[in-house]
Amino acid sequence: MSTAHVRGPRVPPLLHQTIGANLREVAARLGEREALVSRHQDLRLTYAQLDAEVDRLARALLAHGIAAGDRVGAWSPNCAEWTLLQLATARTGAILVNVNPAYRTSELSYALRQSGTRLLFAPRMFKTSNYADMVAAVAPDVPTLEHTVWIGDPSWDAFVAGGADIGDEALTAREGSLAPGDPINIQYTSGTTGSPKGATLSHVNILNNGYLVGAGCRYTEDDRVCIPVPFYHCFGMVMGNLGAITHGACMVIPAPAFDPGATLAAVAEERCTSLYGVPTMFIAELDHPDFDTYDLTSLRTGIMAGSPCPIEVMKRVITDMHMDEVTICYGMTETSPVSTQTAADDPLDKRVGTVGRVHPHLEVKVADAVSGETCAIGETGELCTKGYSVMLGYWDDPVRTADVVDADGWMHTGDLATIDDEGYVNIVGRIKDMIIRGGENVYPRELEEFLYGHPDIADVQVIGVPDERYGEELMAWVIARPGADLEGDAVREYCRGRVAHFKVPRYVKVVEEFPMTVTGKVQKFKLRDAAIAELGLEDAAKVRTA
Repeated sequence: MSTAHVRGPRVPPLLHQTIGANLREVAARLGEREALVSRHQDLRLTYAQLDAEVDRLARALLAHGIAAGDRVGAWSPNCAEWTLLQLATARTGAILVNVNPAYRTSELSYALRQSGTRLLFAPRMFKTSNYADMVAAVAPDVPTLEHTVWIGDPSWDAFVAGGADIGDEALTAREGSLAPGDPINIQYTSGTTGSPKGATLSHVNILNNGYLVGAGCRYTEDDRVCIPVPFYHCFGMVMGNLGAITHGACMVIPAPAFDPGATLAAVAEERCTSLYGVPTMFIAELDHPDFDTYDLTSLRTGIMAGSPCPIEVMKRVITDMHMDEVTICYGMTETSPVSTQTAADDPLDKRVGTVGRVHPHLEVKVADAVSGETCAIGETGELCTKGYSVMLGYWDDPVRTADVVDADGWMHTGDLATIDDEGYVNIVGRIKDMIIRGGENVYPRELEEFLYGHPDIADVQVIGVPDERYGEELMAWVIARPGADLEGDAVREYCRGRVAHFKVPRYVKVVEEFPMTVTGKVQKFKLRDAAIAELGLEDAAKVRTA
């Protein structure tokens, strides 16, 4: 290998089927095996029961007039209904629109309008969030939205009961009309130009990515996968749910949202063999005051992904949580998501210090960000991915799709990487200035455009600063309008309830000017360097990550 261009193995073979067909095959083979445990709902389903419940919900969707290609939204924390909805929409050919449960009115309205969602599923309330009030607030601005079904409410039961008169023939006919390449999922990623982009994914995209991630973890029907990561994200619904289902393993939902104690209890009491999380989750579990009281000896594997993985945390996960075969995965929503993964038999330095090697049936290369030429081994350039996992495109947005997927089918990630002579990939930075806070992707431009709406802000620059807990935190540098008395607390208060909590800047600094280049561009690296010194973040900046 003379250039940084690597092709993955051709085995195991890809699954050329729909998600619904795959579930039927697994249920026919492993019907009495436990498929889904939702601990906070005290619910357990075997594969035969899961398949039957998916059919009931699929019939209800047909009875409601949902056609193949119609968009159905899921705006909810983790629960059994989310998994049923994921599988039932795929079985009917509807396109599931994943809505981040942290979204508030402006983001919810945009996602529903841009996708043209007809039907929305959500809880009326969760913690302090009144979903019903927010839906009522945005509904007048979403002309396509016809109905909302409330999860955990008689509304759900009534909706499901509405499919009782739909016979096997209608559902069979609908399933038979579907193709593996059909779109069945839209996932919104923060936009560099101020509005999120709806990455559109097919059965082939996500069924195979889940299957191959599971293969990388050596899953069998004896595995029990603890999934504390959110279902609205690929980590939960693809790597978690589909990774388990395609291997006949059991999905374990520890809680509706991440709770370190509930996660540790789920692993111990359900005898989970695999645990997922972003680094901040593993840190919270390791630092839990009762950590030593939980029996985690059933664990053998799991996945750390979603954010740069601190090497020392990986080592503790291996030694203190018994996860000898834990893997790191790297990817992005637009690639379904995983492109590279470490293996259980990789040398320790490769397992904790890289993001692994290219996945089966994919290609990755490192290309010069200016010329596009493939780099030499060890040289830094933009990581690009090609193969079955690349999204169909951004929903109803061919221009921005063409910005990232070139004519040869390469997905340009915007990440700076190197590939060594053994094919191991290391992520060394980002071309785009995306911030990854605890596994959540935040593009500064989106928050900047929101903050421009503040009456006292004349200009704003948002940067990421290092943080030992979350990897990065958000900092807003603002210039006040003449005569305005602007304080950081006021800026944060302006954000609360209007943007997702993880987009609210932790740090705010009011200044008179920004450092600029001679051509008038803000030098964000100087803002970051100044912030690190002023906030005393030198130690956080030194944390090594894979």
